[in-house]
Parts: sequence; C-alpha cells; structure tokens
Amino acid sequence: MADYLLAIDQGTTSTRAIVFDSALKPVASVQQEFTQIYPAPGQVEHDPEEIWATTVATVRAAMAKAGAEARTIAAIGITNQRETSVIWDRGTGQPIHNAIVWQDRRTAEACATLRQQGHEALISKRTGLVLDPYFSATKIGWLLDNVDGARAAAEQGRLAFGTVDSFLLWRLTGGTLHATDATNAARTLLLDIATARWDDDLCKLFGVPRSLLPDVRDCAGDFGATLPELFGGPIKILGVAGDQQAATVGQGCVRPGMMKSTYGTGCFALLNTGETPIASKNRLLTTIAYQLSGKRTYALEGAIFIAGAAVQWLRDALKMIATAPDVNALAAAADPSEQVYLVPAFVGLGAPWWDANARGAIYGLTRNAGVAELARAALEAVGYQTRDLLDAMRADWPAARDTVLRVDGGMAASDFTMQFLADILAAPVDRPVVMETTAVGAAYLAGLAAGVCPDLAEFAARWTCERRFTPQMDETTRERKWAGWRDAVARTLSER
Repeated sequence: MADYLLAIDQGTTSTRAIVFDSALKPVASVQQEFTQIYPAPGQVEHDPEEIWATTVATVRAAMAKAGAEARTIAAIGITNQRETSVIWDRGTGQPIHNAIVWQDRRTAEACATLRQQGHEALISKRTGLVLDPYFSATKIGWLLDNVDGARAAAEQGRLAFGTVDSFLLWRLTGGTLHATDATNAARTLLLDIATARWDDDLCKLFGVPRSLLPDVRDCAGDFGATLPELFGGPIKILGVAGDQQAATVGQGCVRPGMMKSTYGTGCFALLNTGETPIASKNRLLTTIAYQLSGKRTYALEGAIFIAGAAVQWLRDALKMIATAPDVNALAAAADPSEQVYLVPAFVGLGAPWWDANARGAIYGLTRNAGVAELARAALEAVGYQTRDLLDAMRADWPAARDTVLRVDGGMAASDFTMQFLADILAAPVDRPVVMETTAVGAAYLAGLAAGVCPDLAEFAARWTCERRFTPQMDETTRERKWAGWRDAVARTLSER
C-alpha cells in the first residue's frame, strides 16, 4: 500500500509540492517563487520553462524531505493557476512564447471588438463567462497572430495549447498525454459548460483550431504517469483541477449554498449551486466547480484580480515593508480617524465591474495619512471587494443569504484582514485548521481516484475550523465605510 499522496500546486507567483499522508495531513512542503515578467503596462507573462523547472525541483525536494520514494506515492494531483495560456510545439515540446498570464490585459481591444459585434450573449450563454481578457481564448488568438508562423503551424496540427495543467501533464508524461480537466477547460471561453465539450461555434469565433485543444476529462481519473527518470520511478497522475476549484473541494464546500474564498495573488470566491448552473444577472461567472464520473457540479464565481498582490506592491515597489506579514502590524497602527481607500485596479477591475481599462487609485489622503494608513487600505480593499462579490451572489441566488464564508490562501493567515472581512460582510468567516486547501483538494482528487480517500461527503465531514471571526463593527461605521468604498470604485471606473 502506497503511503503518500503528492500535490503539485502551480500558482501565479510560486510553485509548491506538498507530500500528504493517506489521511491528507501534510508531511513535507517545498515552495519556489519564479519570475514575473511585465513586457508593458497591463501585460504579465511567465516563462513556461521556469514553471517546469520549479515543478520538478519542488517535487524532488518535497519527496526527499518526506523520505518518500516513487513507489510509496499512490498518486499525484495537480492544481494550477487558471486561464494562463501556453502554446508549444508537439514535436519538440518547446513553448512558442512565454505563457500569457490570467492577469494580462493585452487583448482588451479584441474583446471590445467582439462585444461591439454582438457576440457576448452567445459566449456567456455557452460558457457562463463574460467576454474579458482574463480568459484564455483571446490569449490564444494573440499568440497565433503575433508569433511568426504560429497560426499556420496550428492549422497544420503541429502545435498544442493548454492551461498550465496541460503543459505540465505533457512534460510529466513525456509528451504522451494532451489533456485537461473540466474545471480548467471551463475557463477558456471555448467550452460549453452544459456538456463539458469544446464548442465548434466558439472555436470558429475566436479563430482557434480544434487540433490545438486538449482532451477534457473528469477531475479525478487517469492522467497518465510520470516519466520514471523524473522522480525515481513512474507515479500515477490521478487528479487535476484549477486552483479555485481545488480549494472549493479542499474546503469541503460540496453542498449547494456552501462558499469559499481564496486570498492569494487575487481573490476568488466560489458558491456551490449544485447540479444546475445559475446564470448570473450581476456579472458573476457561472462555472464548473468539479466533475466526477461525468457528473458536473456548478458554482457562481467572483474573481478579484488583486488581493495579496497589493501587499507585494507595498513590499516590492514602495519598499514600505520588508516581508508580507509586516503589513499587519503597520495596518494595526493606522489612525482610525483617517479613511484611505486603495482601489487596486493595477490590471483592471474584475467582478462585478469587469473594467479592463480601470487602473489603481488611492482616495481619501490627508496631510496626516502615511504608510500605516496605506497598509490598512491595502488589507481593507480585500474585504470591500469580497462584499462586492457576496452582494452580487446573494442577488443572483437568494439561498446564499445565510452562508458562512470559508477562507484560505496566504492572506487568510492575517487576523487583521479576516476580522475586517467579517466586519464589512456582517457575516461569520471561518478559517480552517489546514490552510493549504488548494493542495489538499488536488491531493484528495488524486486519492479518490486511487481508492485511498473516502467519498466527498465523508471527506467534507472531516473539515475542521481553526477560528471563526464574527462581526464586531457597528452598523453605522460599516455603512459609512462601505459608502466610501463604493464612491472610490465609481471614481475609478474607466467609463463613468
């Protein structure tokens, strides 16, 4: 009997490998950051070779740290930054260009053109998504039209597209498998989420040859095995899910009405709506939460592009703090009579605004405002943006009115941020004992397929809360601060 499960958590700023025991308790974890490439304002890229190198290095290091060998690992689960787009040569396995990251806004004009041509209604009906540069389809078009010879090579079947999971699967299996799972496929603007199949009309609309696209599979199932030379022997890959969907599973949000929010580089809130996709009237996303045995569970999702990235900005660009956790003490020292708002639209605004041309802004500065007030504004922005999403979800699906928010991600470790979140939402916020819920979800899906983990209901019942944050702010203060935020966002929107 294999002793371990291994999760590859390939995120926006780092790659992690975590070895879990069969009870899904972490045994060893190794993380490596990689380079963020900014070719122009609003553009973000990653080097796929660096993503691959950090993946191999972290897996090897985590296995060594845990004392695990390939034969003792039952399966690997992969979870990944979604929408980030890679195209590579099928013959050589080499990427034709840097990966275009989900945050990238270079295709805003292409999206605007399609919108003006009246295509958004069809796109939203089939995919559950809005027409925005965030998603993969226009990124694919940009790569095919801006890399010499790419479109001709794609039409000849010589290229492959994938989100990061597909690229890693290709490399891990030595080019024998070109596949993805339903959750990642659902983020491309090319998948009909009612059937989990690529849509010919959308492929034609976006100019994407079908030969580019990977096979779409369940989240738990056969994704091949790693090359023996990579990790000292072949290891089965049995689970794949986009990071936010993996976190939804890892948080045990498996019943309709359950909700989680992950605070990493960005913030992503998912509300389980069960077997029926709920069409949003408030510019949220309708997406696949997970697919098991061919059966799909759906979710409403709100996407915030900048959460923890605002703290990185304070650290790296403004040099206000030496390490990210330093922001908490600085924010706590802010003058409570000052009310500074940071609208972190560094790469546009996500849900429910979807304004690709908005840019970051600071409001409410006085002569007395300083670094502490700006630090507090960066953390409070997370709470305000989450309330934007929760209000929209409650409007779309009234059953969400009494939900408790389960949180995870790096920023969830901040007591200051989580308390403000509970205050501004006027709702409880639950933080789990195991914070690595994205990796837990990926490991669980692999373990489910391997037969070493229980069914969803039993797994979800094991979820335990480390701390519940309850609202402490009075209603007058809450509504005053909320009105200030709404005014700040209104001033920031590019068309007002």
